[in-house]
Amino acid sequence: MLKKKIEDAFNEQLNAELYSSYLYLAMAAYFEAQNFKGMANWMRVQTAEEYAHMMKFFNYIMERGGRVALKQVDEPQFEWDSPAAAFRSAHEHECKVTGLINGLMDLALSEKDHAASAFLQWFVTEQVEEEATVLDITELLERAGDQAGVLFMLDRELGQRPAASGADAGA
Repeated sequence: MLKKKIEDAFNEQLNAELYSSYLYLAMAAYFEAQNFKGMANWMRVQTAEEYAHMMKFFNYIMERGGRVALKQVDEPQFEWDSPAAAFRSAHEHECKVTGLINGLMDLALSEKDHAASAFLQWFVTEQVEEEATVLDITELLERAGDQAGVLFMLDRELGQRPAASGADAGA
């Protein structure tokens, strides 16, 4: 049985993951409007990945006999000054999510909930990858500045990101 303290915290994280999905969808729309189809694709894939993270929390809460409590999702930002600014915002968001996951891990350890701790370890590892990937893209875009040719090449490269497989979706 899931302790109420863990259940409440996991429900908050479920909402945070849903917000992440929503934020990346807003970024996809921004890139579409700017005619950066590759960056829009990258963000659409990220949207699906964040939704899958939300479903991992949903399923875990249910499997442990808890109650999922869906909450209102805040409106995300939807305008940025440049592609680099959008990816910088994504990196800052991933750093915030890392802090949330670390807080959950601290809670699971303090509550001696070893199953929750084991579940969260996947997210701890995932956040290292998420931060590094988005930071790499951000730095490339910042170096590119307004150089149209470089932006075109980066857009094409980011457009090659494949959709997550069903096994990665966690649903």
